[in-house]
Amino acid sequence: MGLYPYADRYPVVRSFPEKGRDRAEILAEIEQMAAEEDGPYHEGRISGSIYSGDEEHYAFLNEVFGHYSHANVLQRDMYPSATRFEGEIIAMARDLFHGEAVEGQTVCGVLTSGGTESLMNPLLVYREWGRERGIERPNVVMPTTAHPGLMKGCHYFGIEMRRVAVDDRFVADVDAMAAAVDANTVALVGSAGDYGHGLVDPIEALGRLAVERGTNLHVDGCLGGFVLGWGEQVGVDVPVFDFRVPGVTSLSADTHKYGFGLKGSSVLLYRTPELRRLQYFIVPDWPGGLYTSPGMSGSRSGGIIASAWAAMVSLGREGYRAIAADIFRTAAELVDIVTRQPGLEVIGDPLFNVAIRASDDGGLDIFLVNDFLAGRRWRLNGLQDPAAVHFCITRPNTAPGVMERFAADLALAVEYAREHRGQRPRSGAVYAGGVAREAVAAGMAGWLDATQALPPA
Repeated sequence: MGLYPYADRYPVVRSFPEKGRDRAEILAEIEQMAAEEDGPYHEGRISGSIYSGDEEHYAFLNEVFGHYSHANVLQRDMYPSATRFEGEIIAMARDLFHGEAVEGQTVCGVLTSGGTESLMNPLLVYREWGRERGIERPNVVMPTTAHPGLMKGCHYFGIEMRRVAVDDRFVADVDAMAAAVDANTVALVGSAGDYGHGLVDPIEALGRLAVERGTNLHVDGCLGGFVLGWGEQVGVDVPVFDFRVPGVTSLSADTHKYGFGLKGSSVLLYRTPELRRLQYFIVPDWPGGLYTSPGMSGSRSGGIIASAWAAMVSLGREGYRAIAADIFRTAAELVDIVTRQPGLEVIGDPLFNVAIRASDDGGLDIFLVNDFLAGRRWRLNGLQDPAAVHFCITRPNTAPGVMERFAADLALAVEYAREHRGQRPRSGAVYAGGVAREAVAAGMAGWLDATQALPPA
């Protein structure tokens, strides 16, 4: 298929068509591509990405989305329902993450377009918080496992990023982070759990550090927040990571992941309205009228907000608890499968997202293991430093028989890696791409620029 998919099956659009195509023909192409691409997740073979997998749930959300797909939530006079949806989503997230534990303050929040925006916005807030205190060269201290969206935010907003190595359990080293804090530190960051290994950083210890040093602490729960948040209620020992921890000043969690909404929604909570206010952008004297914006996004689809709200209220506590219990159970089964497989080991103590690497005495190349699994239609995510893959458990993976099939294929994959020891793997550690190393060597710039990837006429 190369770098430009479907060129051998469908017409390639090389310029703006003079005449529009038949809608039925377009829908037929869309339906065929979507059905083929969704096939592996229906089999439970996809790590992460597809968090619900319930086709009835998706049909319901798509129906809700259709009522507001054309609506721009900037026009609240036309669509006041967006204010209801947004406010109630934030209220439910505040409830889940124990906003009531903050005495004398009102935990509040905003909706964003996804995890990256929910990580970048608090960095802007903490930069402005620092400016109010005379900090001209702000820095943020985070473990090396923190999400690249935070690094992107530091780059955009001119914040020094201080990345600190994790400890031997692959979670934040609090003493090392403390050594990196100085008078210009405007925030610390911890994950619950981190993308790579699904581990929860020691948030309570980081909270104490933030309080001691008079700075802020953002908890990145974008990936795991909406599953870990139910852990205590289903009898799983999840470290406390929310607003019950003094020192936590903001928390992000994606409704489009384990919140089971459609893609393009996330919740960002602040400990106080004063912090959230620093995120607002206001232009009072623009000729077009008073301009106000709560975050980086301008126009947003009302359909995304309405469908996120519908997902949450349709599932309720009971629904989320049942799904979370299945995910925790399946992840524990996966940990047992890997632990019993000679030559492999699990990184840390994961609860929902299991990272797998070659053990020191195994001599295996984990990416050769991944090559074989990919040939069996399993899509795991490649990691580096150390070389590993992870299997992020979502609802489709909890179906009967999935873990048994994975165990059988994993044993064969280990045999394959032993037989092909020294061979160059096809797979590697590329976030969200699953891209072969050859494609990376060919140049990611060309891969990302679709116009350069057009096949010859």
